[in-house]
Amino acid sequence: QLLETFFQKKKAPGIDARGIVSPHAGYVYSGETSACAFSTIPPDFDGTLVVIGPSHRGYMTCASAVPWETPLGIVDVDTKFVDALDIDIDEVSHRNEHSIEVQMPIIKYRFPRARVAPVMMGDQRYEAATSLAERLLRAIGHTGRNVRIVASSDFSHYVPGETARRQDLYAIDALTTLDVPEFYRRLQETGATACGYGPIAAMCIVCRSLGAERGELLRYTTSGDVTGDFNQVVGYAAIAVV
Repeated sequence: QLLETFFQKKKAPGIDARGIVSPHAGYVYSGETSACAFSTIPPDFDGTLVVIGPSHRGYMTCASAVPWETPLGIVDVDTKFVDALDIDIDEVSHRNEHSIEVQMPIIKYRFPRARVAPVMMGDQRYEAATSLAERLLRAIGHTGRNVRIVASSDFSHYVPGETARRQDLYAIDALTTLDVPEFYRRLQETGATACGYGPIAAMCIVCRSLGAERGELLRYTTSGDVTGDFNQVVGYAAIAVV
């Protein structure tokens, strides 16, 4: 019912995004923002959703090859695509990480026929994002899959609301032109603590290689919009790459 409410509030924006940024906090905080991002992919999409999430516990980059259980049912993994990625499989690490798990019920609700390729990203440096993007592009070419890419990320963590908004929107502005090096530069300049900057970068690189031209910020909120406490907030953004 909660997911239904979120999506009912979001009218389809009339675009078919190649990739999105979706937050991964509790649904009460960021669920509506996630729905805003996922609503840019048509609900009849039945291809493969590559879900890239950051490792919050320091695990190495790894994929998952087993089905994911959600309260709404099983989300199947596209094992052929995962195999084509040629990335280590580590189910134990995935069980201890929430950044991908949070996306799965939304995916099951919105795209009941889609499959997923979950990738947890440990090293998030620019070089690692480029390397992962190259693997994804090879896998797309090898399998011929119809793919959309979900980058799971929150933005600034535990800073005043005005600081979060200023830092986050400055970094996000670089994504409007898919300028990944500039995105990294702005994060470093401001010290913004986006936890999934590597997944965002890899997603943008792949989408740009597949013909995407721009990123669109659809919605920006913070935890303070829910709690009323803006002294220390976490930032959430819905971004579509088209």
